Amino acid sequence: MNRDYGAELDALKAQMAELERLVRSMAGAEVKSAEAGTADNRQKELLVQGGGGEAGAMYFSGYYRSGEQTVRCEPQEKASRELLGLNRGKAAKVLAALGHKQRLDLLLELWDEALTGAELVERLNMGTTGQLYHHLKALTGADLLVQEERGGRYTIPSHRRFSILLLLSAMSDLIDTSDYIAMTEARDEAHSYLGASSKEGYDLHQLLWAVVNNSLEEHEAGYCSEVGIYLHDDGSATVADNGRGIPTRLLPQTGQPTVQSILTKMDMFSHSASSFVAPGAEKGIGIAVVNALSHSLSVEIRRDGGIYRQEYRHGIPRSGLMTVGETNDTGTSVTFKPEQELFAGRFDKAKIEARAAELREAYPGLRIRIQ
Repeated sequence: MNRDYGAELDALKAQMAELERLVRSMAGAEVKSAEAGTADNRQKELLVQGGGGEAGAMYFSGYYRSGEQTVRCEPQEKASRELLGLNRGKAAKVLAALGHKQRLDLLLELWDEALTGAELVERLNMGTTGQLYHHLKALTGADLLVQEERGGRYTIPSHRRFSILLLLSAMSDLIDTSDYIAMTEARDEAHSYLGASSKEGYDLHQLLWAVVNNSLEEHEAGYCSEVGIYLHDDGSATVADNGRGIPTRLLPQTGQPTVQSILTKMDMFSHSASSFVAPGAEKGIGIAVVNALSHSLSVEIRRDGGIYRQEYRHGIPRSGLMTVGETNDTGTSVTFKPEQELFAGRFDKAKIEARAAELREAYPGLRIRIQ
């Protein structure tokens, strides 16, 4: 009897493929891969499946390996109604236990290595053992830490590790919201950045000077010889230069483009000596402050052979960093429209011309044009 090994192998492959599909379906692990122009050309996609009313569920599974220890979580399902119906008081206490920075420091320091209290004090530079043990007591009482014996080393119990990882995973998708909260607070405290206001509102030219200041820094560094200021009919303004262009590479800590961090992290330039300081203001105005106090902002970057663009609304990205063309030029163009609830009137070309004349005198090698 002759056997068709090729046909048998094909049938076996088909069976294995069907088995893999069923396993993935049971675990809720359908994943789509797409070209996204990122460093590894992959983009996470949220798979939304239809359902009636408020029905829905979260599926999760996974494992974590540290040295010889492996923590494995079998596939689980939790209904959305069950999650949304958690005891809110108790849920808040759990988040509060992990939400304290020093407690989170302790958990992450103990993740891969058991340590004594003295070792933790030294590593975290906490100053006093009393301060440390206050947090250790809270974490051990919550069953998030265990001590080997009295005076011994602390470690994270195995049965809690996956839940902590799952919570940190969710936090990684929410971590940029801390920047957006800071930007919202900046609008409430605009006086600290803009100084005194008139009855109509703050002077919107302060934002323009702050954006121009970035181009001046590029000129002082030897990379920018031209700055263009363009006033638009809709009340917005554009500042364009031929500097190096804001960096676009992805930051390993956040997975975000550098330009997004620059435009959303309020403290990145606000306290630096090079930031623009408005008369009577307590804090300097960096480009992130301009973004926070604008109704809309878009940035276009020319560098590394490409043209990149990103849009913002009230400081929050409305798009990822998009590649929109190719060029051998370099530079940055920032277009922003001040928030009308904060600022009075429109840009005054005569005032801008006067400021440009001062800058031309201070920077004779810099060409400044206004349109």
